[in-house]
Amino acid sequence: MTDSPRTILIVDDDAAQRRLLGDFVGSLGFQTAEADSGEAALEALHRQRPDMVLLDVRLPGMDGIATLAEIRKTTSNLPVLLITAHGHLRQAVEAIKSGADDYLLKPLDLDELEVAILDALGAASGEPSLGPRTTPELPAGLICESAAMRRVLETAAVVAPSNAPVLILGESGVGKEVIARLIHAWSPRSAGPLVAANCAGLPESLIESELFGHTKGAFTGADAARQGFFRTASGGTLFLDEIGDLPLPLQPKLLRALESGQITPVGSDAPVRVDTRLVAATNRDLAEAVEAGRFRDDLYYRINVVELIVPPLRERSDDVLPLADRFAGEFAGGPVRLSPQATQCLLTHRWPGNVRELRNAIQRACLLCRGDVILPEHLPPKIAALAAGETTSDQSPAGRLSQVERATILATLEECGGNRTHAAKKLGISRRALIYKLRAIEQQL
Repeated sequence: MTDSPRTILIVDDDAAQRRLLGDFVGSLGFQTAEADSGEAALEALHRQRPDMVLLDVRLPGMDGIATLAEIRKTTSNLPVLLITAHGHLRQAVEAIKSGADDYLLKPLDLDELEVAILDALGAASGEPSLGPRTTPELPAGLICESAAMRRVLETAAVVAPSNAPVLILGESGVGKEVIARLIHAWSPRSAGPLVAANCAGLPESLIESELFGHTKGAFTGADAARQGFFRTASGGTLFLDEIGDLPLPLQPKLLRALESGQITPVGSDAPVRVDTRLVAATNRDLAEAVEAGRFRDDLYYRINVVELIVPPLRERSDDVLPLADRFAGEFAGGPVRLSPQATQCLLTHRWPGNVRELRNAIQRACLLCRGDVILPEHLPPKIAALAAGETTSDQSPAGRLSQVERATILATLEECGGNRTHAAKKLGISRRALIYKLRAIEQQL
């Protein structure tokens, strides 16, 4: 790297997008300059040449393709990276032939953007790296041990300071709302309200009123005026969960609200200005829904300025046991630990319900556990069945104990100085059951 930070010119007519890109580029160690049109970009280039240009294809007046052509009339070695939506992809490919260094598709993948920037500026060919990005301090109790979740949080920290919409994708139960709340907490809007609404849980006949409010007497049963989620969240963040379930007739009204910053309550002709940042989430494939005509493409690209994909729990196994310990501490009301066999069950299970399923499993185990050790039989049957699978794989006859269970019982008995009553209490079983298991162990030795 040179002694002074290099400058990247960001050209986009969307102020929120410029701020998002500016914050991200700044986190990489670069200075930024901004332009809201192709004409303004050319003026900025005339005043002081940057080291690179991030150029949106869709611009008012002179579009990005025409702006690129003007840039290439005066300089051939200035790196220019185009940012384009799918609808302009063919133009972007043609622009590569005309002198663009690379292009990225919206929604932006910030890791891909980082690689493209560093590659264009030569950092990928031997210059010092810029070091890892950091995240703000996590709230107490939030578990993030896996590298996959750390990457999600790093990206969330970059996008949080902007007003750009964020779309959070992931299976049911992975913690999409947790990420939305972090984005709000790390944003300048943190002092404002965070309003969460589940589109799948709202009656279709009332969803417009719930989002935009209504006047008194707007429809049967509207005995009083209602502000709606957008106005309630003004100055803060509106989190729309399961946005893929938003009825198609309502989607253009949501798009208009996002583009204009105004909503019109049901029963009123007077628009109301709102200052609300949207974070949306879904477990559906919205790109497929767009292709099938169930979701508007213009709304999809509007809410999907940045896409965060929260990985399922089966892809972040490093988080399973720390999460289980946290939930156990929450539900047990005292110290409790997982037996080695129960631990193996948790690590082997595929967790189709993700973090929500794990939380429910540990809550059940804490309710059934009479001691301070969670055993496989305290877990839900489909998870505890993995212990039986281990016994089967060991070809042990019925009634025999697995090696893990034997080790757990003997270790607990040793901890209690041989006191069977205390050991049974720690294991959460009766003294008679412990004696039965000890006899089984003696027969197996």
